[in-house]
Amino acid sequence: MLIRRPSDIAPSDITPRDVFINRRQFMTAAAGSVLLAGEAMAALKATPSAFSTNDKANTLKEITSYNNYYEFGTGKDDPAANASRLKTKPWQIIVEGEAGKARTFGIEDILKLAPLEERIYRLRCVEGWSMVIPWIGIPLASLLKQVEPTGNAKFVAFESLHDPKQMLGQLTPVLDWPYREGLRIDEAMHPLTILAVGLYGEVLPNQNGAPIRLVVPWKYGFKSIKAITRIRLQAQQPQTSWNKSAPNEYGFYSNVNPAVDHPRWSQASERRIGEILKRKTLPFNGYADQVAQLYKGMDLAKYF
Repeated sequence: MLIRRPSDIAPSDITPRDVFINRRQFMTAAAGSVLLAGEAMAALKATPSAFSTNDKANTLKEITSYNNYYEFGTGKDDPAANASRLKTKPWQIIVEGEAGKARTFGIEDILKLAPLEERIYRLRCVEGWSMVIPWIGIPLASLLKQVEPTGNAKFVAFESLHDPKQMLGQLTPVLDWPYREGLRIDEAMHPLTILAVGLYGEVLPNQNGAPIRLVVPWKYGFKSIKAITRIRLQAQQPQTSWNKSAPNEYGFYSNVNPAVDHPRWSQASERRIGEILKRKTLPFNGYADQVAQLYKGMDLAKYF
């Protein structure tokens, strides 16, 4: 299925012609794709989003071959090599906690929520590299509204699949499994925050978080938890995997802030995959106009 791009971005500006032509073969080879989700996406037509950046997107090959996904290994090429064993059908997400109508969603249920959009978002990783990715997804708010959060729902906690038989990286103690993340409720309900189910007009490949992952474009990439199986609305701030592993390096908020260095490297610049020269890192990853007001009055060096 081909998804229309914003009118000011030509397909030739987004990806080389040879990659574009062969992308269907590539995605067919990406094992574990969700057939049901693929059928639903074909029927539901993702529309271009006004939230998209005008930055040139990375190629499909770059996006699917250079990944952080420790459940499949710590090397950047490990996820593409090892994620084929993950079975993404059937798949369910339990949404529970401070909710009037807690329930379990199948992927087919989530794909019926509106709007399903293509959003070309920047992704900034804490190690200093970045990409621009054409995600297909729905606003997280669309899902949360279905369960009617109570007044006690101040935070949203996320948990990924824990299955070492499929995710061999979980046999190692590099993190305390399963992977956990969290947002404040206003961050979760912000219109920029999405649940992604595809990219480049196709279902997500396993190495990119199939069948469903979080995307929060103004935060560092490790906040975008993959293979989500559980979402919990709660009153207390949840513990997150990287904050538990190294609290002096990875804070709960994890906003892209070039003025605050990581303890082991500077965050002032970044190298976009496919480019040689570095570029200046933008506050909130370039989304300051949309999200800076969420943190008004906060010391972003303390709440990092």
